[in-house]
Amino acid sequence: MNGVELRHLRAFLAVADEGGFSYAADRLRVGQPVLSRTVRALEEAVGARLFDRTTRRVTLTPEGRRLHEELGILLPRLEQALRAPCADSLVRLGFTWLLPDGWPAVSQAFESLTGARVRLVRRDAPMAGLDRGDCDVAVLHGHHPHGRLLRNEARVAAVARGLPLARRRVLDWAELPDWPLVANTVTGTTTPDLWSQERAPSICCTADNFDEWVEAVAAGHGVGVAPESVRRYSHPDIRYIRLKNAPPVPLMIVAPPRDAHPLVARLVELATRTLAPSPLAS
Repeated sequence: MNGVELRHLRAFLAVADEGGFSYAADRLRVGQPVLSRTVRALEEAVGARLFDRTTRRVTLTPEGRRLHEELGILLPRLEQALRAPCADSLVRLGFTWLLPDGWPAVSQAFESLTGARVRLVRRDAPMAGLDRGDCDVAVLHGHHPHGRLLRNEARVAAVARGLPLARRRVLDWAELPDWPLVANTVTGTTTPDLWSQERAPSICCTADNFDEWVEAVAAGHGVGVAPESVRRYSHPDIRYIRLKNAPPVPLMIVAPPRDAHPLVARLVELATRTLAPSPLAS
């Protein structure tokens, strides 16, 4: 039985349960050729043909039925045993102000898959405390060399409702230098160097965290620019305005380059797969 892995057994069960390789490949999120090779490797390891394959259908052989019955009992018990060591594990997820839409589904799927829990840790710091050991993995706006891209977010302008500018429905990125900018200098993603030197906004007010930035914008000190997810933060004195021609903001999940928590790779992979925009959305 040398060489038999859980992926071989899961592939076999998926084909048996779905009645074919096409649906099973979709269920496992792999290509059909990869799935076929995985099942063939299992057949070679056990020394028996497990499926009768024709151009029209795939059916279990007697040997395949026997293995299917045994694995139906053994595999759930094995997976439960393998999840037991991390049942009390805790993965600390750092973030700076808002987590992306859809994150609860990632946490729930991760906890269901591993038995571990995700603890949310907010830090008003560029790396959300990842560099100081306050968290095991972080979701951050902006480019980070050790991160995986989750999606690109559009930017919006945040304007105090009392300003004439708040009556606009759309602003062009090139118009923003006409107004002073409120900048979050710690966790913000919008700085004057995103414009040309000849046509860049002036910073009238700086903030050290998201809450200060919000209140400075609400007070009418200047215009704020942030990723579109900021719309989820409702403030009675702020209106968010769509920006066209603005550079997008990368949203990334970042893990330590060395000595990461053993479950971080699974959380990163799950978040990347779950939060990636659909082809229709792009």
